Amino acid sequence: MSKLVALALVCLSSLGLWAQDLENLQFHGFVTQGFLFSTQNNYLTMKSSSGSLQWTEGALSVNDPISEKLRVGIQLHMYQMGEIGGPNVLVDWASGDYKINEHLGVRGGKIKLPLGLFNDSQDVDSLFLWTLLPQANYPDDNRDFDLAMLGGEVYGWLPLGNRAGRMQFRGYAGESRLDEHGGYLHSLADVGFTFPTPPSGKAFGGDLRWATPVHGLIVGTSAETQGLDGVGPQGTLHVAPSVMTAYYAEWTHGKWYVAGEYWRLPIVWNLQSGEDNFPVQIDQRSWYPMVSYQATKKLQVGTYYSHYINKAADTSLPENYSKDWTLSGRFNFNSNFYAKMEVHILHGTGIGYYTSTNPDGLKPNSLLLASRVGFTF
Repeated sequence: MSKLVALALVCLSSLGLWAQDLENLQFHGFVTQGFLFSTQNNYLTMKSSSGSLQWTEGALSVNDPISEKLRVGIQLHMYQMGEIGGPNVLVDWASGDYKINEHLGVRGGKIKLPLGLFNDSQDVDSLFLWTLLPQANYPDDNRDFDLAMLGGEVYGWLPLGNRAGRMQFRGYAGESRLDEHGGYLHSLADVGFTFPTPPSGKAFGGDLRWATPVHGLIVGTSAETQGLDGVGPQGTLHVAPSVMTAYYAEWTHGKWYVAGEYWRLPIVWNLQSGEDNFPVQIDQRSWYPMVSYQATKKLQVGTYYSHYINKAADTSLPENYSKDWTLSGRFNFNSNFYAKMEVHILHGTGIGYYTSTNPDGLKPNSLLLASRVGFTF
């Protein structure tokens, strides 16, 4: 945490020293309030089976274009999702960005991670139709860990000619740390392991994104290697460096939007307590297709199917898979104020559920209503 505080102070000091003309400062932010109601299990640590409003989020970002080539910025974030999050103000990201030329740039600090289509933009709710992005790929209970890391990145694009489009590339390396208020540590606490200092480890990866010559069509792939180590009063956690791969495509055509992704992550979480070792093996396969339509200037509708399965376990058991059919709608009252609502038909309990909020066990199937109102500026 001390590293993040120091990083935030450096970025804020830079903003104050370099922003000679305050009109150059760019402020953006949002506030959202969510609601969940489920017919069976409690979802994402909220008491959703009774209806829950315990899903509040807000963020403020400040950017300063110091020069044509250099930009610094920071985003502060607070969220409460059931038992996850809390009143603490977190640093979502804080970085300096320098463009070497029109095709190449570097950034450093707490930087966002390019993984799949939406990982580095999932902290901006106003961008999306969906109240909940496909949880098999973008779990809200671990978003802060997935979103960013401390390190550096090289990025740019290469023109491939009029008939071949262009290629965007990003490569990064640094250190990731589990969110002390997030879902991973909550799950570990459910099985009796706590960590005063969140487990951390080295991470590196990259992303290639091809803007094809077909108008509106983008395809790409991402890869990330991540390891984790932590020590707590009950024992240790060791996750050997594991490689996650993602393949994705999206197509925008008029009022239509179509996208899909496939991710794989084989990983082993090793928990050690005294002489006892408790390995948890996971071979995650997750994918989704989605489609949306801009019905009117203010109304957008869509659907997706999100699928998760753990191939390292008995895939016939509900705890090792999750299948989610979703119908969504969004209405924009004006350019700043919007509301969303969606229905989820959930089969399986492989993701999104916690023992602490489901002490009597889980039913294999559930219906979920999710809604959200937001204000952005």
